[in-house]
Amino acid sequence: MIICNCILHLELPHVQSLKGRRSVTNSMKEKLKAFNLSVLDVSGEYAKEADIAFVFLSQNSLGAAQYREKIEKMLERNFSEYHFDLEYEEI
Repeated sequence: MIICNCILHLELPHVQSLKGRRSVTNSMKEKLKAFNLSVLDVSGEYAKEADIAFVFLSQNSLGAAQYREKIEKMLERNFSEYHFDLEYEEI
């Protein structure tokens, strides 16, 4: 069993306030929950950047990689106006 711990770093150039960032992150968290993940907003106080952590289980490394790929495609499809970077660790 593989535990995949991921952190999604977002750049939000068009967001002007923490309220705007929260709107984007809440929308993104709802979309991520469709993948049966544990999701947490771990952002700091800067409005133009956000970090979302999520964790999921997989049977093996190949399954985890395929799951991450599905998540990245969904993010690119639904949130293409934002630049993001996905870091992950398999345990």
